[in-house]
Amino acid sequence: MTCYAIGHLRTVQMGPEIIAYLDAIDATLAPFDGRFLIHGGQNHLLEGSFTGDLIVIAFPDLARARGWYGSPGYQKILPLRSQNAEGDVFLIEGVAAEHRAPDILRQEA
Repeated sequence: MTCYAIGHLRTVQMGPEIIAYLDAIDATLAPFDGRFLIHGGQNHLLEGSFTGDLIVIAFPDLARARGWYGSPGYQKILPLRSQNAEGDVFLIEGVAAEHRAPDILRQEA
């Protein structure tokens, strides 16, 4: 099942280290079949409040998402982002194509 790496970055200190991170991240995704779905972009807020940038990277499954995050290639560049940006980063699994909203009720029972 598709797994997503989600980053909600509220502050980013744009500078040489972030630029180096951006220049290098695509090469770390390729071996794990990761691809950007959302990378910043203007949001059109409908409810609540949201500040910062949203990043969503899709992987074919949780194993590849974890493999990417823990890979030597990504771990090497991770400090370039983590020391220059504040926010939350996590992995979350998607749902099957046939998923319907009430399915969540059956999972809790």
